[in-house]
Amino acid sequence: MDKTLAQSLFDKYCKKLRLTPSWDVRLEFVDDPSWPKTGDFKIDCDDRKAILMLNAVNPKQENIEEVIIHELMHIKMYPLDQVTESLILSTFPEESPAQDFAYRQFYNALEQTVEELAKCFLLEFGDNKDFSYGRCQRMKSFNDLYDGLNSIE
Repeated sequence: MDKTLAQSLFDKYCKKLRLTPSWDVRLEFVDDPSWPKTGDFKIDCDDRKAILMLNAVNPKQENIEEVIIHELMHIKMYPLDQVTESLILSTFPEESPAQDFAYRQFYNALEQTVEELAKCFLLEFGDNKDFSYGRCQRMKSFNDLYDGLNSIE
């Protein structure tokens, strides 16, 4: 990974998303080859500080610009994320199937929303407008999903 390019993209999208100067956001590179993610963040919402972490050794996605935008969108959405999570935790009994279901549905909707916003930003402002297909590469094909199922005939 080109760390200079990543830092430049990080700075660009912090400004585009209006994260700075109201937030203190820092980019850190993870040099651990066993780290399983391409990007992640740590956040202190009360102090408005965040650290975006990028996998510098073994990224799973091809377009690091898309990853940076995606992770910064999470920071932008974090207050809403926390309100929704608090509502789920206070509404459903702890570790209940209902709580688990609500949390999974929320998490899936959050990830889809953040990714869709990231794609919109990438297409509008990106230098590299090619979407990453790293997750698709690791998934089973349509035929693989149905291989071995009993015929209903």
